[in-house]
Amino acid sequence: MDYPKIKTLKSNPSLEGLAMFIPDVVFSTATGVELKMQIMVPWRENIDNEEAQIPRRPLIVFLQGSGWTFPNVNFEIPQLAEYARNGYVVATITHRSFKDGYPAPAFLQDAKTAIRFLRKHADEYGIDPNRVCFWGTSSGGNTAMLVAMTGDDPRYKTHEYAEYSDSVSVAVQCFGPTDLPELLSSNSDLSSAQEHFGGFVGGQLSENIDLLKQMSPFHIIEKDKDYPPLLLIHGDADTLVPYEQSEKMYKALVDNGYDAEMIRVENAPHEGSFWSRELHTEILDFIKRKL
Repeated sequence: MDYPKIKTLKSNPSLEGLAMFIPDVVFSTATGVELKMQIMVPWRENIDNEEAQIPRRPLIVFLQGSGWTFPNVNFEIPQLAEYARNGYVVATITHRSFKDGYPAPAFLQDAKTAIRFLRKHADEYGIDPNRVCFWGTSSGGNTAMLVAMTGDDPRYKTHEYAEYSDSVSVAVQCFGPTDLPELLSSNSDLSSAQEHFGGFVGGQLSENIDLLKQMSPFHIIEKDKDYPPLLLIHGDADTLVPYEQSEKMYKALVDNGYDAEMIRVENAPHEGSFWSRELHTEILDFIKRKL
C-alpha cells in the first residue's frame, strides 16, 4: 500500500521560539499589600537545576494601565508571551491602588520595587541586569516615563532591595498621560476628573498641585540628565488621553536633546484597535535596537 509521505522536521535542541510561564511571583509585602508579578521566560531545560548555566536575557517589565488603581496583570499576557518567545524575560507587574488609600507616588515606588526585585533575582530568572526595558500603557505609560526619568531617585526608593538599581535602559509608553494638570482641566466631566485626581494625590487638588506636576513627565523634564531612549506611541482618535499629550512630550524630549521616537496610530482609540501585529513588530524592533 502506498502511504502519504511522512514529513520530517528537525528537533529544536536550543528551544528557540518557546516560552514558559511563572505565575504569581510575590515581589513586595513591606507595605502590608502583597504584590505579585507574572513572569514569562524563554523556555529552557533543567529549570529546577540550581547549578545549570542559565543564558542571560534582556528584561521587559510591563505595566498595564488602570488609572493608577489595581492593574490587571493578565490583560496582555497573550501578546507579551510573543516577546518571551523572541528571547526576552518578560514580567507583567502590578502596584497599590490609590482607591485603597495609597496615593501617588505609591504606584511609582512599587514599579521601581519590581525592577529591583528582578535585578536581585537575575540569576534565578536568567536576566541580564544591564539590559532592562520598562513598558506601560495608559497610566502604565505615564509610569514608564517617570521610571525612565527618575532612575534611582531616592524620593521613590523604598527599603526593599534598596541595594539594587531601579534605573532602566529603554522605555516604551503607549497612550500615557504626560501633563496631568492639563488632562484634568481639559476633561469634559470636570467634577469626575477632580474626584479621580483628588484621590490620586490623596487630598485637595488645590493643595497638591505640585504633586500632580511631579507625576507629570512633561513637567519634570530637565536638560543634561541621563534619560534612556524612549518610544512614545499614541492613537490620534484617543478620547480618554488626547494624542497631543504624547506629541508635546515627544517634542520636549527632542528639544532637550534626548533620544526619543514616536509612532502615531491612525484612527486608533485608547486600547482596542490601537493594537496590531505591525505595532508589536515596531515595538520589538525599537527594543532590539536600543537594548
